[in-house]
Amino acid sequence: MEIEVTQEKLAKALNSVSRIAVGKVTLPVLNNVLIRVDNGKVSLITTNLDMATQVSLPVVSSKDGVITVPAKLLAEFISNLPRGEKIKLTAKDTKITITTGKYSSVINGSLADDFPALPEIDEKNAVTFKMGVDEFKDGVSQVMVASSNDLSRPALTGVYFNTHDKILAIASTDGYRLAEKKLIKNIQSEINVIVPANSLREVLAAINDGMEEIEISFNENLVRFRLGDVEVISNLIDASYPDYRRLFPKESNIKVNVNKDEFLRVVKLAALFARRSAGGAIVCETKKPNTLSVKAVANELGENESVIETEVAEEGKITLNSRFLIDALNSLSEDKIELKFSNQVSPLVLSNQKGEDYTHIIMPLSS
Repeated sequence: MEIEVTQEKLAKALNSVSRIAVGKVTLPVLNNVLIRVDNGKVSLITTNLDMATQVSLPVVSSKDGVITVPAKLLAEFISNLPRGEKIKLTAKDTKITITTGKYSSVINGSLADDFPALPEIDEKNAVTFKMGVDEFKDGVSQVMVASSNDLSRPALTGVYFNTHDKILAIASTDGYRLAEKKLIKNIQSEINVIVPANSLREVLAAINDGMEEIEISFNENLVRFRLGDVEVISNLIDASYPDYRRLFPKESNIKVNVNKDEFLRVVKLAALFARRSAGGAIVCETKKPNTLSVKAVANELGENESVIETEVAEEGKITLNSRFLIDALNSLSEDKIELKFSNQVSPLVLSNQKGEDYTHIIMPLSS
């Protein structure tokens, strides 16, 4: 096997695939990147068994062959070579020789026989759709903040892609908060799958300038994301997702419109005190005719209260986890937002005033 390629292109491709090359004691080959040249097509592939990343590499010249090489070592070595240089990689048996200008190195690799076979999407039975990269990135980032790290509840560690009323939505919840984003309208196929949050983080990390469109394909147990020359394939989470739409309150007695930045500022001030209290509790209270206050009390530090002027039709208060509220506010995309709740035991619903595509719900703390 032999390839000749520019340093920038090889370094970029290796940095992309090496992120998931985390070996296991029982399968050291997972530390490696598979380099395959087949009829002039060069592919770099890594996997951790739960997901795989593949990058198609444009090269100056090549000779067919295949080898696996320690991914992080190769990525770091190539990244430290001079930019603008052409690099030649030559593999023979289980060694790969890297040469460019004054630099030369030999890295011990291994045969590709032990490298796991990559899962493949059944194209005939797959559900495939495309969307803009920016919309995908923003939507996933807004929703994933509410996913759980509790491995005892695997469904909640992922993001739920689902269709409802011909709209593709994504949602996540950790049991204390819930985020939903409507992505695409007029979807004809039915989708109900859970994508691991870790896999989506890898997809987001693979996005770079110049990528305009992402293709997403689902079949029974796999999802594939295509971004130009980058492809991420992941197992789906085999679990049932809770019927999260039941958590949406049908009605809310108290509705408040506020400027997001102003509200976020006073919440952060209260959070300085709240983080010393149980649950990081802060209290949001409305008072007629035009006051929304945010306050927190920490016995050993003191107390804080800030007031925002806004129209208030009903009086009420709700106690919330300050970190959850900050996360939610950072996820909202517009300057003007709406807060809705009914009482101290009902959830707080946050949304953009104009847009109906994103909703964030936070369960209250007991007061």
